[in-house]
Amino acid sequence: MTELATVHHWPSLERPLLVMALEGWIDAGFASTSAMSALLAAMPNTLVADFDSDALIDHRARRPVMRIVDGVLDGLRWPVPTLRAATDRTGRSLLLLSGPEPDMRWHQFTREVVQLGLRLGVEMVVGLGAFPAPVPHTRAVRLAATASTPELARRVGFIPATIEVPSGIQSSLEHGFAQAGVPCVGLWARVPHYVSAMPYPAASAALLEELAVLGGLEIDTKTFRAAAAKTSQQIDELVAGSEEHAALVRQLELQHDQEQGLSATNFGDLPSGDELAAELERFLRGEQQ
Repeated sequence: MTELATVHHWPSLERPLLVMALEGWIDAGFASTSAMSALLAAMPNTLVADFDSDALIDHRARRPVMRIVDGVLDGLRWPVPTLRAATDRTGRSLLLLSGPEPDMRWHQFTREVVQLGLRLGVEMVVGLGAFPAPVPHTRAVRLAATASTPELARRVGFIPATIEVPSGIQSSLEHGFAQAGVPCVGLWARVPHYVSAMPYPAASAALLEELAVLGGLEIDTKTFRAAAAKTSQQIDELVAGSEEHAALVRQLELQHDQEQGLSATNFGDLPSGDELAAELERFLRGEQQ
């Protein structure tokens, strides 16, 4: 049936929902990969299929990890996309597609994942992602949808514009499933641009909470929310020490609250936030003097 996938078993599933978070494309604040890791850790899961990394991955760009014990080679861990099955506490089945985004053969990868999803009876596809945006850390994370229908887009919220942007493999998969008649939605968290290069747990929590609403799932986000509160407090402490940084946050708050000015993707005349981001990274690593 497939050339790229090795199917290990065909599980019995209950109204399966396919959730995707593949590494390698935009993931501001590590929001989507952290959310996927939490899903995999929270629910017992089994390997349904893995994909041929030699055919899909440029191993010079994403090298395998070598484990060495007292000078002795103890194995290699290869970057491999995987499809795993799990069941949440409501009894609904999940299929979790994770691992590295393929570097090559996107058309074939898309076709094979769609074929597997259709054979497994997938009822809905949800992609997780996050992008840097001109928003403040002092406000709740807002999501933007890329959906197969206007109804799904309205349920989540969307950027009211026609835009053309580079896309990742998840967009190809969403398009492929939509053409096959399966409802699809990409959930995109808007992460403050000045914290996009460091973990931002508030965005992971927002993604998981919207996933729970869309899929009728029970997902515990208390750990992410507690981490988000701590992170916000740390950012507040650093911002308070600089009038320039405080002014940037106030400007973002004003635009956010007025729902006007900058769009979700246009930074306009805003400062880049690079200096603040560098200070935040040092501060959160405990290097602040």
